[in-house]
Formats: sequence, C-alpha cells, structure tokens
Amino acid sequence: MVDVNRYREILNARMKELDKRLHEIEDELDSHQSKDWEELAVEREEDEVLEGLGNSGQTEIAQIQAAFARMDEGEFGYCVECGNEISPERLNVLPHTPFCRDCAAKHV
Repeated sequence: MVDVNRYREILNARMKELDKRLHEIEDELDSHQSKDWEELAVEREEDEVLEGLGNSGQTEIAQIQAAFARMDEGEFGYCVECGNEISPERLNVLPHTPFCRDCAAKHV
C-alpha cells in the first residue's frame, strides 16, 4: 500500500520549488531591457533558454496536479494505463508518474 500522505508532502514541496523557480524566471525575463543590439541578442538567447525552463516547470506542475487528483480519487500509485501498482522505487524517483515502468516505456 502506498503512503499517499508521504507523497503528497513530497509533491507539495516540489510545487513550492517550481512556483519559486517560475517566479524567478518571470522576473529575469522582465528585467531584460538592453539598448545595445549585441547585448539584446544575447539576452534574447538567454530568454529562450529561460522560457524553455519555464515551460518544463509548467508541465511538471500539471503532472503534479494530476497526481493530486489521483490521490483524491484513491487511484494514486496505480498505473493509469494497465491498473497495476507502480513500484515504490519508481514513485520514489518520480512521485507524480501516472505509469508503471512497463507502460512508461511504451510512451517514450
């Protein structure tokens, strides 16, 4: 049996981390105002990297929110595809995963 409360705490902590990181990215993107064309070009390249990090953070937040929904429905820890229990080792590495190892391999 999966300790849902333990994973809820882990995922809540990760959500706080992601929220902080996304706000930092937003602040950094808003701060780029260079008048020099060369500096502006470098800042734009940096902005693209920051936007990519922001997008991956938003994706992870959506995955965590889906994991919270599975917890609320009593389905957390079970693969959404095959219904088998997700191994504790896998949940320890990727607590928001909706897939067991075998089904995750099919989605790569």
